[in-house]
Amino acid sequence: MYDPAYEALFTSMHPGFFDRDYIKNKETDEIYEEMLLPLKDYDPASAQIPVPAEATFGFYLGDWQQLLDAVRQVDAGWVPIYEKGGRVYCGFVNGQIASFCLAEEMGRHMLNGTAYRFAGPGCVGTLPAFRRQGIGLKMVADVTALLQAEGFDYSYIHYTGVGPWYAKLGYRTCLQWNRKGPVRG
Repeated sequence: MYDPAYEALFTSMHPGFFDRDYIKNKETDEIYEEMLLPLKDYDPASAQIPVPAEATFGFYLGDWQQLLDAVRQVDAGWVPIYEKGGRVYCGFVNGQIASFCLAEEMGRHMLNGTAYRFAGPGCVGTLPAFRRQGIGLKMVADVTALLQAEGFDYSYIHYTGVGPWYAKLGYRTCLQWNRKGPVRG
């Protein structure tokens, strides 16, 4: 599975990543994934995901503290990443935040000698009371379609341990890593 082109892409997108203390302190047997989806290949119509009838989706326009409280319930470490004014897309149930993610622009990066525009859903979370209802996956499908409509070349998932979940939308693992760096085996 290892491909040096994807390691070079990862390094350009996340310089110094493996020097960060929170990465160096992980257990060696913890394996994470980087995932890609060429947006030219994405068919939003194929992402028919059943959700509760009262679920709605859209960019977050409400009170920022309320959003941060929801993020804190999923992963308190993400709170500083959710900067006021950032593009946050949510799933709502009866007006209440059920799921959330950043719709992140990641810049231009080289892949196999060509520069492409990258973006992706980041820090994706669903509040415990709303899990296993399709809300989070539908939210990621919507963001993927939005990025495609905005003209990005690739949607990129960074630092995930739930690759099979994203694979339901067509994302494919391009690199695996642990605290020591890319897994080359």
